[in-house]
Amino acid sequence: MTTFIIRRILQLIPVLLGVSILVFSLMHLTPGNPAVIMAGESAPEATVRAIEQRLGLNDPLYVQYWNFLTSALQLDFGTSIRDNIPVMNHIQARFFITLELAIYSTIFSLVLGLLAGIVSAVRRYSFSDVALMIVTLFGLSMPNFWLGLMLIQWFSIELGWFAPTGWGNLDQIVLPVIALGTAGAAIIARMTRSSMLDVINQDYIRTARAKGVKERVVIFRHALKNALIPVVTVVGLQFGYLLAGSVLTESVFAINGLGRLIIDSILQRDFPVVQGAVLVIAVTFVFVNLLVDISYRMLNKRVDLN
Repeated sequence: MTTFIIRRILQLIPVLLGVSILVFSLMHLTPGNPAVIMAGESAPEATVRAIEQRLGLNDPLYVQYWNFLTSALQLDFGTSIRDNIPVMNHIQARFFITLELAIYSTIFSLVLGLLAGIVSAVRRYSFSDVALMIVTLFGLSMPNFWLGLMLIQWFSIELGWFAPTGWGNLDQIVLPVIALGTAGAAIIARMTRSSMLDVINQDYIRTARAKGVKERVVIFRHALKNALIPVVTVVGLQFGYLLAGSVLTESVFAINGLGRLIIDSILQRDFPVVQGAVLVIAVTFVFVNLLVDISYRMLNKRVDLN
């Protein structure tokens, strides 16, 4: 197990390098000169050139990338063009809000998706199965920003049950979590149903039932445990998508998280902040998938880690 973890960490190195190159390249392909933005549109040419020299924008791209990479390894993403504050300060102030939103949304998706998938699999082709699959289809079809607006209209404006904006209190958390986690719950429900149906027809399940094991034990202890591996894969991917998908949800609910920071920074051409925030999200996504790989063996000892 230790050898596998070390090997997987080493395999992450080229992935993280690729992510850093992609983030660095995208920002440099985006129209707009950071030096002009910092100096102002009417600034003298000499002032713009001096800023470019200070920021290293006159260096060859490979030199700029190397400086960016070595600084990022030290968690130094430069300073914000907008307010001259270190980028890491902005990220630290916002990251844990986005992380909380993603974690709560993942828990919501997992609990709701597992329950719906198990019920659909156990009661295959029944009315509840068909109804749940239709509901999951709607869940997959609704964009999270549209669902967020509808939730605000129904539960905040009309009923007054929850706060329409902000983050921190329970009445501020519920609606963003539902808006962001609904699509994930639908995907997990469908995956759970499919995986459970494959497992339920296995010989060891029939043997357990023939021995008189209670149906609840058969479903949750034997069938669900062995059906969880593809579900865990989906959950790991969904967590990354939730981190990225929080951009629109945070905008709709006026949550001061990392996603909203990225949107504001893009509009203001604050390239260092965008680079740093996107890189942090990408690295978090990569390490979450490492944890997913490790969890396979914990769920099923027969999984080959070689």
